[in-house]
Parts: sequence; C-alpha cells; structure tokens
Amino acid sequence: MFEKLKKILSNKEILRKIIFTFAILLVFKIGTYIPIPLVSTTSIRGTIAGNDFLTVLNAFSGGGLSNFSILALGISPYITSSIIVQMLQMIIPKLKEWSEQGEVGKAKISRVTRYVTVVLAMVQALVLIFGLGSQPENILVDSLIQYKNYYWAFYIYMAIVITAGSAFTMWLADLITRHGIGNGSSMIISAGIISSIPGMFSTLGNKYLGANISGLNVFLYILVIVLYIGMILAVVFFEGAVRKIPVQYANRQASQGSDIPVKLNSANVIPVIFASTLMSIPLTIVGIMGLTTSGSTAAFWVNEVFSNSKPIGCVVYIVLIVFFSFFYSFMTVDPDKISDNLDKQGAFIPGYRPGEDTKIQLSRMLFRITLIGATYLVFIALVPIIVSASFGFTASEASLITIGGTSLIIVVGVAIETFRQIETASETKDYKGFLD
Repeated sequence: MFEKLKKILSNKEILRKIIFTFAILLVFKIGTYIPIPLVSTTSIRGTIAGNDFLTVLNAFSGGGLSNFSILALGISPYITSSIIVQMLQMIIPKLKEWSEQGEVGKAKISRVTRYVTVVLAMVQALVLIFGLGSQPENILVDSLIQYKNYYWAFYIYMAIVITAGSAFTMWLADLITRHGIGNGSSMIISAGIISSIPGMFSTLGNKYLGANISGLNVFLYILVIVLYIGMILAVVFFEGAVRKIPVQYANRQASQGSDIPVKLNSANVIPVIFASTLMSIPLTIVGIMGLTTSGSTAAFWVNEVFSNSKPIGCVVYIVLIVFFSFFYSFMTVDPDKISDNLDKQGAFIPGYRPGEDTKIQLSRMLFRITLIGATYLVFIALVPIIVSASFGFTASEASLITIGGTSLIIVVGVAIETFRQIETASETKDYKGFLD
C-alpha cells in the first residue's frame, strides 16, 4: 500500500493532475458560499431541511442550495441531462446512430447533453424559485417588497444567475475530466457530500453528547457510528464485486480463454437517484401549492404514497429502485450486443451455442446479477430511513446525516474508480519508461 502511494506521489504528472483537481474543487466550494444578490437565505435553510428532494439536491451541490448561492443547483442538471440523453438513445434513432460512431458520435452526444443541461437548469431554477417564493416565509429581503409588481422580473434574474452557475459548474467538471483525475461530475458531487461529514458528526454529537449526556446516549452514538462504518464496508465490497462470465475462443486452447466482467451493481446509484427524484416531485408540488396533510385529502394521500418514511411510500420506493435497476442494467449491459460481438470474434460461452442460446444465457445471468444488485441498493437506500426512524431523528437532523444511502454509494464508488485510474496511470508510466 505504502509502496503504491510512494510511486504515485513520485510521479510528477499524476501529482500535477491531483493538485489541479483539488484546485478546481476549491473553486467550486468557494462558489457555493457566494449568495445570489438581494436574497435572504435564513428561511431557505428551514424549507430545505423539511423537503427530501431539496435535501438531496443540497448535498449534491455541496451546500450551495442552503446558501442559495450562484451554484445552487451544482452539477445536478448535467447529471440529469446525461441520464435523459442516454435513455433517449434507445428511442431516437439519430442518437443511437451517433452512439455507434466512436469519438465523433460521442462528441455530438456530449454537445446535445450540454444544450439539454442549460434548458434543464433554467427549468429547475424557475421551479425552485417560484416554489420558494410561494412559501409563507419571507425569502426576499425587505427592500424588495415594494416591487411586488415586478417579482417576475426578479425571479427570471435569479433563474438566469443559477443557470449560469450550473453552466460554470459543468465547465469545471469538464476541466477535471480532461486535465485532472477521475470523472469531473462525480468528483464534484463527492466533494460536496464529503464536505457535509463534519455536519453529520456535529449533529450526532449535539443529540447524544450534549446537555443530556448519559451512558445510553453514548452507546447510541457509538452504535450509529458503527452502523455507518458497516455500511461503508458493505458498499466497498459490493461496488468491487464482479461476476466473471467465462469466454472461450474457437482458435485458442481451453487454457487461453478469457471472461466478461459484469459488476454486481452495474446500474450504480442511478436507480436510487431516479426513484428519489420521481417520489419527491409530487411532494414538492404539494409544498409549492401550500397544501397540508391535515387540510387536504389529496395532500394526505400524496404524502402517504410518495413519502418513503410511510409504509405505502416505502413499498413504492422499493418497487421503483428495483424497476430502474433492471431497466438501467439491461440498457448498460446489452445481452444482444455482447452475443453479437462474441460471434464476430469467434468466441462463445462454454456449454452454450453461439447466437440465440448465448443471448438467453446472458439474459438469465444478468437477471440474477441485477436481482442481487437491486436487493443491495434497496438495503443501502432504506438503512438511513430505518436508522432515522429507530433513533428518533427529526427531519432537520436526518437531513444533515447525508453520508448514507445514495451519498455513500456515490462517494465510495468514486473513490474506488479514482484510485484505480491513478494506479493505472502510474503503471502505464512505468511501462512507457521501460519501453523507452
């Protein structure tokens, strides 16, 4: 371990990329503290703490939303846009054609993704601003109250600022991807989540080790920490777990075969993000309309069905995670395409005929693998909810404990991939030196 670390630090090129990445992340973090002019952020924090969707969005933006900064949306519009464009490749023939054109097609898809990002950022910003503006709390500073007839212009101004901030964040992510270490979007999200860890320990400390400290509270504090450490170990194991499908080539000996590695969780964290987003939209709309569960039957049932802390909502949440796990896994790992590629290369899976039999077998294997991966995602997604309910966390306390569930999968996954990339880069450098 120490030898690998020494090798990495002695590599000037890798060290330069690491320093560059941290510099860009520092710029992003500073941006999350620059508030939009003429806006009061005091009441916004309370509104965010009581909304699951806004809490997740705030974690992804590195706290930029709670500060109502110029980077309030962070990289989330770009992530959403990437997922949408990727899914549209299955529907729109032109996008599918571009996806098969190599680097040229990839550049075209990237351009479309950026355009969609700007549009999504503008829409999200307007929805967010109008939603916050409809809250009973006074979000605008007192000096603007006299301009009631011109609120719409002020809202558009804020939306443009937030959209520009999202475009700037997208540019920063692109700089990291091209000149730094790791995937830029993932690094920015992870940096935002990691920055919230001190808040988590502070919240737990105030709850259990504050004025009412006792032996039981100390035990509960340690128990929560142990649970999260256990989750980290579980995520590390499952994110690195791979099912290797053996492959044999017709023109090679049996000992010279290879395999097709399929990740146990090939869909990564996307099913959880999709499920959380879909369930939070109705809740957000109800909140914007000012409806309460006690005063409106519709609001009551929306809360029961779409709140993952309720029994019905929890079941819906689980179903959505499982559905998106299978959908995204089969979209990412296409059995038909793998079978066709094996056939072209003169390869086959031992015990199965090339063609239709291979496709059926690959589909069966992927189904079983995805079922295990979906079960793992459901478990990880539900643990923070169960812990919050079991230990009596309030909404604000639960929102601050972000290093769990979705956030944990993202951070651990990014850490593993980044370390692999650094390790590969250092080994490649050694090979180049040897060949030279």
